Amino acid sequence: MTECNRGDVVLISFIFSDETGVKRRPAVIISSNVFHSGRDEAIIAAITSRTDRALVGDHRINDWRGAGLLFPSVATSVIRTVKQSMIARRLGSMPSPDMEIINNKMRLVLGLA
Repeated sequence: MTECNRGDVVLISFIFSDETGVKRRPAVIISSNVFHSGRDEAIIAAITSRTDRALVGDHRINDWRGAGLLFPSVATSVIRTVKQSMIARRLGSMPSPDMEIINNKMRLVLGLA
């Protein structure tokens, strides 16, 4: 994948935070399109289908089907910078109302609010 846009829901391999393994999972691109110009990287937030818990910065996606996801899901505040070439494929796009909530959660988590 050579082009990505903020709000795209993509499939990527995530390395566990303790670096003990890798799991292919969906993610949402949270970096801006301005960031992508001239860069090979994108900043992503992990998406999980584990909806039974909500941690600080997490958002249960209201329109998960509209985002191209197969199951009810949560956008987490687990972020990572990846090479765009690591993106396996685009699954869909995060609906605007959900993306706005994710924006606000990221501001909170990063102390930008």
